[in-house]
Amino acid sequence: MSLILPIDRVVTLSIQPVDAAGNPAPVDGAPVWSSSDESLAVVVPAEDGLSAELRPVGALGLAQISVMADARLGPDTLTLTGLLDVQIVGGEAVALNIAAGELRNA
Repeated sequence: MSLILPIDRVVTLSIQPVDAAGNPAPVDGAPVWSSSDESLAVVVPAEDGLSAELRPVGALGLAQISVMADARLGPDTLTLTGLLDVQIVGGEAVALNIAAGELRNA
């Protein structure tokens, strides 16, 4: 999945762990979220880790958001990973900049 996120917006991301039949399933502990490039976007997880706010930082470009959770309850570990590609694009116009070309003879 891919998301186009304007620089002047934020979005809430959420996960729902499911079993092989698509039923809701528990995970052991809070899932861990991260951004591949925090100069583009940061992820602020909720306390339970099942959701997170994605915030653009200022630069435009591509980042990948990942979330990891332990699917195996108890002392053993089975790590599941979810990925989301994000393209940070320019936001809504708020001003008009005027550029002057090269001076030339009339």
